Amino acid sequence: MKLGVNIDHVATLRQARYRGYRTVTSRAEPGILDAVRSVEKAGAHGITFHLREDRRHIQDADVWIIKQNCRLPLNFEMSMNPEILKIALKLQPHEVCLVPERRQEVTTEGGLDVTRGGKRLQKTIQALQKQNVIVSLFIAPDPKHIRAAAALGAEFIELHTGAFAEAHTPTQQKKQLTRLKEGAQLAVDLGLRVNAGHGIRYTNVKFVLEIPFLETLNIGHSIVSRAVTVGLEQAVREMLQKMN
Repeated sequence: MKLGVNIDHVATLRQARYRGYRTVTSRAEPGILDAVRSVEKAGAHGITFHLREDRRHIQDADVWIIKQNCRLPLNFEMSMNPEILKIALKLQPHEVCLVPERRQEVTTEGGLDVTRGGKRLQKTIQALQKQNVIVSLFIAPDPKHIRAAAALGAEFIELHTGAFAEAHTPTQQKKQLTRLKEGAQLAVDLGLRVNAGHGIRYTNVKFVLEIPFLETLNIGHSIVSRAVTVGLEQAVREMLQKMN
């Protein structure tokens, strides 16, 4: 099982002080490159980041700083916005995860509606694959979306674990975990590979690990939150220990 560390909220903290800055200055703290190096040193397997249309955290300059200095595989989260797609095609990360994006949300709260993506989604997938970029679709564990993802030719799905993470009772949690397990099984049966992410914390990751066929967990907020207390390198190490 691999860990991809989402560093978006390192940039969120920086932009709280430098809001409106599109040019990343050397004095802006915390530094994205410092975060990348801490994640690498801790033994994580990849770096995840989301260049949103409104640039609320990660900035364009961050993307190229990460690309030029990171030794780990990059997972670039993005909407189907033409401007962002153009950046992704030039960047050529190891993997792109296509996600829905709404301006009013704090973070990506729902899965991609693959059944309504149509030709635009298919063209986006194909454009990325022509550049040898692996494509993942961030979706809820709904059979219709999983089947649609397979039909569109994506290599991966990333199962949205938010409903499980937000379940308030053991019964609700068990129900959502069963959906995730069944979704992973269906995906593999259809030839897809499976990652997972959203709302995964130190306290619930042991349950997420029950989902079969998972290759990578992409975790951000929980790790960055823990880093405020113990530092990012230690926070990543602690999550790796929980996963192992």
